[in-house]
Amino acid sequence: MRIVVALGGNALLKRGQPMTAENQRANVRIAAEALAPVAREHQLVISHGNGPQVGLLALQASYYNEEEAYPLDVLGAQTEGMIGYLIEQELGNILPFEQPFASILTMVEVDINDPAFKNPTKPIGPVFEEEEAMKLMREKKWIMKKEGDKWRRFVPSPIPKRIFEMRPIKWLLEKGTIVICTGGGGIPTVYDSERMLHGAEVVIDKDYAGALLAFELEADMYIMATDTNAVYTGWGTPQARALKNVTCDELKNEDFDPGSMGPKIKSACWFAERTGKKAAIGSLADLEKIVAGEKGTIISP
Repeated sequence: MRIVVALGGNALLKRGQPMTAENQRANVRIAAEALAPVAREHQLVISHGNGPQVGLLALQASYYNEEEAYPLDVLGAQTEGMIGYLIEQELGNILPFEQPFASILTMVEVDINDPAFKNPTKPIGPVFEEEEAMKLMREKKWIMKKEGDKWRRFVPSPIPKRIFEMRPIKWLLEKGTIVICTGGGGIPTVYDSERMLHGAEVVIDKDYAGALLAFELEADMYIMATDTNAVYTGWGTPQARALKNVTCDELKNEDFDPGSMGPKIKSACWFAERTGKKAAIGSLADLEKIVAGEKGTIISP
């Protein structure tokens, strides 16, 4: 089978964990151990989140003068290269030497008129105490929102329209390559009124980008690997219940957090309803069993 696996940003960096290079490599190594059995049996395409990483780079850039700060599209390209490199190396240390890999810097088009531009919902970067958050709001004009007892930066997260590098991705797959692409939803780009392409100060919804990638590649399955073992109804309450095999119609009757599980559910159904194939959401540690339909939440059209 051809399988697209989207690694959540928190699957690569645990919640609250210091964003050191050592921690990220250690987590990528764990991810590689889960990906390797799937890669041995199936054609594998890997996407990944980048919220913590792009937020860290943005924070680092913010300490320079305003004219020297790098925009989010450039930071997104940097994280694609960084995370792709780590995945290639750690997965390559497990699989046979002859297995080819390629990380593709992937530009993705978004619509400048997408309503998401006016409603920032994507958290990026580390958490802050209230005093530091208020300072960043004043000095950097960042939009900060409270998460629990901490604060985080939020940016727009528009829906992807087009993946520009589809042809080279397909060419590489034809040669048996494990491809890592559309990292963090891809590098956000928009067309202006003169049809010139520019970067956009957003982070693309990575789950939708993964669904679009899986659709364009005619994948047999689309899996979103995260830090929870399934989709739950009543999350955070005594009535919480894990869902096993569900349809998109059944999921539409439930309410899910628009900042976390909601986009995953919508992306899974977007893929399933357009292809007639299954999508899945579950723990990275259960990846092999998710492919077999034994773990996670399996979503049918």
